[in-house]
Amino acid sequence: MDEVTRATARGAVPALGGSLARGRSRARGVSPARGQAAARHRGRSEAPGGSTRERIQSIALELFAEQGYDKTSLREIAERLGVTKAALYYHFKSKEDIVRSFTEDYRVELEAVIAWGAAQPPGPGTRAEILARYADIVGRRLGVIRFMEQNQAAMHTLTSDGAHRKKLFREQFMQLCDLLAPPGAALPDRIRAAMAVVTIGMTSLLFQREAGSAQQLHEAVLSVACDLADAPAPAP
Repeated sequence: MDEVTRATARGAVPALGGSLARGRSRARGVSPARGQAAARHRGRSEAPGGSTRERIQSIALELFAEQGYDKTSLREIAERLGVTKAALYYHFKSKEDIVRSFTEDYRVELEAVIAWGAAQPPGPGTRAEILARYADIVGRRLGVIRFMEQNQAAMHTLTSDGAHRKKLFREQFMQLCDLLAPPGAALPDRIRAAMAVVTIGMTSLLFQREAGSAQQLHEAVLSVACDLADAPAPAP
């Protein structure tokens, strides 16, 4: 057991709110098997406490949001975790490594949704489930999305492939849109598909403080997105 994990067991690491507590209502038109599979996947990824790696990422995102990326040191991250800097080195050699890790995790989750959607028969139920799965990711990764939005210059220089990474996320955005309204569909449908994806990603950031709870925000953005994409609204 490494020092970070031991500190957690002793209660030295505060409980982290990295995963938004909520239970997404299954969209109408989606088979029970699909909904249950998605729920099992979310249950694994949102286990209480999370892994040591996830706790480090959450603490780093908290500090980046509080005092800025440039002003946050690896030592401060270790101190908030309640461990030595040497113990933190076991998982990450630098705060740049932490940023690379949570942006890569976000990319992998997006790719999984895109791959799932591409393997399904097109239709309103599939569109609803794609949007629901994407909304789940955004809810859990809102801190990552905020970091990328507020630190675009840093994101470009943090990795040698900064330009490629920016292009990659743009391509994934378009792939999500294509699953909702494929190329060749009427332009208004394509525009509504893009607006549905934007609604989930950007408005979750914009209205986070106005929402009474994470669940309320999740339900509101998903409902609007489904309406835009002509998909069944989530069951109440």
